[in-house]
Amino acid sequence: MIQHDLSIPDRIGDLIAMEVAEFDVNSASKTGVGAATLEAFERATCPPTQVEVQFSGGVMQTCWAVTRPNGDYRVIYLPLAGYFSLCVESQFGPLDIGVHGSAIGCFSSV
Repeated sequence: MIQHDLSIPDRIGDLIAMEVAEFDVNSASKTGVGAATLEAFERATCPPTQVEVQFSGGVMQTCWAVTRPNGDYRVIYLPLAGYFSLCVESQFGPLDIGVHGSAIGCFSSV
């Protein structure tokens, strides 16, 4: 359970820790994809860092990066929405591309 008196980065850290603990590494046991996905996600994670994210229509919002860029992509937490997003890197910073949900789910969609 996440405590209400935590800072935003601590809340994000708790959300990610819960996802990792509940992730079914056997979800694709024949191919080993589940374990490989979790391992890659854990390698890519970073302490939550504030970033400005651009959304459709040029709307900008302060969000939190939770992974380092993975090629052209990184996972961002959207505090106003309460979920994670896969963003593409651009010359203007992260751009929301409409892939939303869990941190590992967004990460594994690339």
